[in-house]
Amino acid sequence: MDGGAGEEGKQERHLVLAHKLFLLSHPAVDDLSKVALRAEVLDTVKSDDMATLFESLVAAGVLEADAALLAEMRGRIDEVIRKLDEKIADAEENLGESEVREAHLAKSLHFIRVGEKEKALEQLKVTEGKTVAVGQKMDLVFHTLQIGFFYMDFDLISKSIDKAKNLFEEGGDWERKNRLKVYEGLYCMATRNFKKAASLFLDSISTFTTYELFPYDTFIFYTVLTSIITLDRVSLKQKVVDAPEILAVIGKVPHLSEFLNSLYNCQYKSFFVAFSGLTEQIKLDRYLQPHFRYYMREVRTVVYSQFLESYKSVTMEAMATAFGVTVDFIDQELSRFIAAGKLHCKIDKVAGVLETNRPDERNAFYQATIKQGDFLLNRIQKLSRVIDL
Repeated sequence: MDGGAGEEGKQERHLVLAHKLFLLSHPAVDDLSKVALRAEVLDTVKSDDMATLFESLVAAGVLEADAALLAEMRGRIDEVIRKLDEKIADAEENLGESEVREAHLAKSLHFIRVGEKEKALEQLKVTEGKTVAVGQKMDLVFHTLQIGFFYMDFDLISKSIDKAKNLFEEGGDWERKNRLKVYEGLYCMATRNFKKAASLFLDSISTFTTYELFPYDTFIFYTVLTSIITLDRVSLKQKVVDAPEILAVIGKVPHLSEFLNSLYNCQYKSFFVAFSGLTEQIKLDRYLQPHFRYYMREVRTVVYSQFLESYKSVTMEAMATAFGVTVDFIDQELSRFIAAGKLHCKIDKVAGVLETNRPDERNAFYQATIKQGDFLLNRIQKLSRVIDL
């Protein structure tokens, strides 16, 4: 596991493995693909001596039991640890502080490679104790974050991000700060904070070097998806639709360009076609899949609101035609969104018309101010009673 920036296009091996394990458990992946995935997973497990993971995959029925292979892996792990411990002892007796640190780091990386989560975290703490430079401490945090993303341990990720931010107060270079933004953006996206994720991703578009997490086109895929449901039209045009970095690679992700541009250009029929093409990719992404239904709802809210914003009233038929769907479908969809308070309009079923009733922001602000004023007066009255006593 490389804590430093990944080479271009070189994703961290264990995150590639984590994605394959996710696909193996996914009901939408066909059996033939799963046979190939199983073979690839077994190859990685064998080549990295991931004995603990092998045992848990056997227990889950993903891989077949193989006692000889397990004993072989365990033997190799113990042998490497014995050699690493000798190196640590030698460094402590005969060499300087930086060699001692390097020897401890090598042991941490070995535990990471073989998938021993707790031992790796413990050894990283020991290594941190031997580390002085802020940059090197940051690299240890990146190792910890990669472990967190492999196991989807959000508590560990959150604590590590906070730790990294504290380290940056002591110093730290821009390159590592920019990389941290992508890690934090991925954490926000995986925990459904799409607004913050979009902001962090957009900040990192021109400085992206975190190839260990995902390739650049995947990064653009995440950036566009999070931006569409969180930015207003003006910001979307400025930061996403016209961004040269996005324009350069958006064509590499199937349906993404049509998805973004048809929404911005109000071509709703094309938008729905592109959207249905993207749903498969969202479903098969280990970070987005838990939020699939939520994301589908949010996108539809954005697109229906955008359509209705242009009208005081519009017939259901006109809206159905614009989206290339039936009147019944639009009726059912809008009823759900109106009931949930997501859309500000009402349906006149008899006339087959939609009437928008956009909230008056100034009026709402006025009401809120009066409410707060009343609350404050009540508090002052209560306080005056106490003082009088």
